Amino acid sequence: MLTPSTSTWTESGLDLGATDALARPCPHDAFASWRQHLADPRPVEVSVCIANWNCCDLLRACLRSLLHQDQGVCLEVIVVDNASSDGAADMVAHEFPEVLLVRNRDNAGFSRANNQAARRAHGRYLFFLNNDTAVPAGTLRQLVDYMHAHPDSAIVGPRLRGSDGRVQCSYRRLPSARTLLHRTWLLRWTGLLRDSYRDYRRIPMDSLEPLPVEMLMGAALLMTRERFGVIGGWDEDFTFGGEDLELCLRAAGQGKIVYFPQAEILHHGRASTRQHLEFSSPHIAVGFAKYLRKSGCTGLGMLAYKTAITLDAPGQLIAKGLQYLYRRLRGRRRDADKSLTVFKATVAFLRHGLPPFWRA
Repeated sequence: MLTPSTSTWTESGLDLGATDALARPCPHDAFASWRQHLADPRPVEVSVCIANWNCCDLLRACLRSLLHQDQGVCLEVIVVDNASSDGAADMVAHEFPEVLLVRNRDNAGFSRANNQAARRAHGRYLFFLNNDTAVPAGTLRQLVDYMHAHPDSAIVGPRLRGSDGRVQCSYRRLPSARTLLHRTWLLRWTGLLRDSYRDYRRIPMDSLEPLPVEMLMGAALLMTRERFGVIGGWDEDFTFGGEDLELCLRAAGQGKIVYFPQAEILHHGRASTRQHLEFSSPHIAVGFAKYLRKSGCTGLGMLAYKTAITLDAPGQLIAKGLQYLYRRLRGRRRDADKSLTVFKATVAFLRHGLPPFWRA
């Protein structure tokens, strides 16, 4: 039931140590996988939707984890490539002929690319998956079985585990302007709004049972295609950042948002974000502002939020620059690199993000 990628459109319990093996091309396995899926008479149960931009190696590992292991469901995989310059689209076409590949002429953004994939999906379930993930065998079966047994669930998401073996933040409460303001350098040091931020971020992450939550991180989300259509899909007003918050906010009106820790996927986390700070940092700031406006923040609250973020940026720049130098001099290279990443992200926001941030 999987469509070979030669028909493309042009538009505007995995072992953590096995990631490298999954990333290596294997043409024989790809051909066998294609032949097997074409011969499968069952209807598609799950449509895996992946938006990609310049993450060729990570995408390869993700696709191999989906297609070269038994997921326990009849699936199709749809990759929408946002005009990657690293050969990712050609890699998919060559190594994964069973994947339906959509090539965009430009970077259409995360939300629009996911909607493009959903429009071509045939499965009863849609699984929106980041390209920097790897999915253990049988994971999709676990997620589908839970949602089938709990039809009042609007979205179900697995536990996320990083490449370092640590459990990542897989769900949170929906943020408010007070929550996000505490992330500014000045308010974080003064302690103002600290309780609001802790209430948002410091929630237990060790639940072993399914748990109703306010939002799931957008790295891996399962929902029925019917319910996705009812809520209107991803909001294409978002380019990159904040769209998972807004989707969960609307989906909550249709059913429960459920964290399902029995299913677990490997998530490298922010790989694309760190590689493309000039693009990601401004859009993430704009995305948070759009989310606050769409979630009902008052005009006065929006003005206070935007003013605080704008005034905070120069202080953040100086603080992270000095922190980087101090850490390098002390030989703390890893910590220094973290400071440098925040420094570069702040520079990108000041250079490219301020006008769209204030228009958001």
